[in-house]
Amino acid sequence: MKPLLFTVILLIFIFGCSSTKQEDKIPAGELDIKSMLQSAPTGAKFINDSSFIWGAGLVKSASDQKYHMFYSRWPHKFGWSAWVTHSEIAHAVSDSPFGPFKFVDVALPARGAEFWDGMVTHNPNVHYFNGKYYLYYMGNRGDGIPSNSGESLNWTHRNNQRIGVAVADDPNGPWKRFDEPVIDVTKDSTAHDALMTSNPSVTQMADGRYLAVYKAVGKKKPMPFGGPVVHLTAIADSPTGPFVKQNKPIFTSEGVMFPAEDPYVWYQDNCLYTIIKDQQGYFANAGRSLVLFYSIDGTDWKLANHPLVSTLVLKWRDGTEQELEALERPQLYMENGKPVALLCAGKEPFGNSFNVQIPLISK
Repeated sequence: MKPLLFTVILLIFIFGCSSTKQEDKIPAGELDIKSMLQSAPTGAKFINDSSFIWGAGLVKSASDQKYHMFYSRWPHKFGWSAWVTHSEIAHAVSDSPFGPFKFVDVALPARGAEFWDGMVTHNPNVHYFNGKYYLYYMGNRGDGIPSNSGESLNWTHRNNQRIGVAVADDPNGPWKRFDEPVIDVTKDSTAHDALMTSNPSVTQMADGRYLAVYKAVGKKKPMPFGGPVVHLTAIADSPTGPFVKQNKPIFTSEGVMFPAEDPYVWYQDNCLYTIIKDQQGYFANAGRSLVLFYSIDGTDWKLANHPLVSTLVLKWRDGTEQELEALERPQLYMENGKPVALLCAGKEPFGNSFNVQIPLISK
């Protein structure tokens, strides 16, 4: 082949591949998760007769090629509100991201009231970064009483919520926990997170740093609830911190003290996205639902151009539809930089709770 012809063919190949790769990328803010949702197979429902199950993160093991789910659970006998006093993060395994999953062990058990997270671990968010596994979670401690004097929630435990991270070389553990939270409250009583920090979600950004999005409660409103309830970001050079707080509330709605909850953040196609629970339809005009935001820098967030992710109706592969009391704690399982499954916690009206992995089809 002549040198000039070879060069032309090579250039066509290089730029052609590059162009195709660019075409595969979704423009910032244009991701449409709702259009990707498929019906869920029955095996993707993870439920238990004796425990409430609520919220899960999923990671594929580099060693055994199995799918490891980390989820919150607490006994039915203590009641629904005992998530704040008796939750523990458990571990289940499957050969498929869509189950069925089998319980293996308790990844982060109670370890004593002398520890900041010694009595409760809850709301896991698991990742594989640079050869290690990182399990972010909420932990707390208190008197261990499921409810105080008939109240719906144990406020001591609730207000002792802090964000932690555990580290392991393998998702089967052992998990190394730390004596201090990775994101603690701010000592300034006027700070947005002066009362408690919770519900962490972490991702690695394009520049290699780590972005955390988390729930925060201040002390400006009457106690014990406090408030307002907002979401904040923090950035670190390492998965274990220190995280530098940006101190700028995000996902806010004017005049609303508690508009959103349960953020899940990830990086895709040169853009950061977060799915949150819209408490009452403040963002997508769809009542209580899951909605999508996006950001270029992790600090300034805008409602995505296709904001609605899901209502409270869950579609099953057998053709049935189930209207839930709650569909919350959204997380994604990703492969090759693309979403494969939307994980959610579901609660049946006046009934049990479960986790489900909803298949996603990329378009």
